[in-house]
Amino acid sequence: MSATQAFPTTPEYGAVPQYPIESVDNALRVLVLLGERPQLRLTDVSQYLGVASSTAHRVLAMLCYRGLVRQNAATRSYEPGPSLDHLAFGLLRRLDVRSRARPTLEKLNADLQETVHLGRLEGGDVHFIDSIESTRALRVVNRLGRSMPAHCTSTGKALLATLSEEELLAVYPDEELRQLTRHSIGTRTELMVALAEIRRRGYATSQEESEEGVQSLAVSLRALRSPRLALCASVPISRMTASTRKTIREHLIESAEAIDQLLP
Repeated sequence: MSATQAFPTTPEYGAVPQYPIESVDNALRVLVLLGERPQLRLTDVSQYLGVASSTAHRVLAMLCYRGLVRQNAATRSYEPGPSLDHLAFGLLRRLDVRSRARPTLEKLNADLQETVHLGRLEGGDVHFIDSIESTRALRVVNRLGRSMPAHCTSTGKALLATLSEEELLAVYPDEELRQLTRHSIGTRTELMVALAEIRRRGYATSQEESEEGVQSLAVSLRALRSPRLALCASVPISRMTASTRKTIREHLIESAEAIDQLLP
């Protein structure tokens, strides 16, 4: 059987990079192949990549060094390593988080009749992993799948408030910050002050900082969990009264506690 017949085609997404790095591509292709097979021999990797055995061995040695693969001492074949297992479990856990939190998010949406989101922190961005839109005619749109600068959203600020000062400085090495609207926080100094206030009161707000005409409140889940998660309710500015803000805050805190109880 030829190599073309024996091995699956490596998937490609998008355009070829302008400056491809062959060694990196070879390592990634090995990981893709490992997803198709329970174990690999050196000859498998050599044939799959179309390189000499010595080159294949160097690729595998580097993957072993980073824990992405490991060599079985008995068979001398290569299997998934602890780092790859950790990565896979992390991805599965993120999917599990969404499914576990969904009923609570649905109840929060029904109780408030406003758009609600579940977001996670990814560096300096907040990524919305679930969102349920309000059924009202005037409503904030669904943000599922979107990523936004964390310091411009209540969800992001609630999450950033769980970080240490050292972690924050790593995320924001520069003083000037990108703004989405004229209301967005524009400097790291302003952000640090805002985060201190969020820690004190236990929730974050956004006053048209991510989108004109929209206000929101957010509450983070337990800070030590990975990934860091937060719940948010977004409301058209015309409906955000003091009474509404109080009601939203109480429901968010209750919902965050409920989700915390469901997660390992």
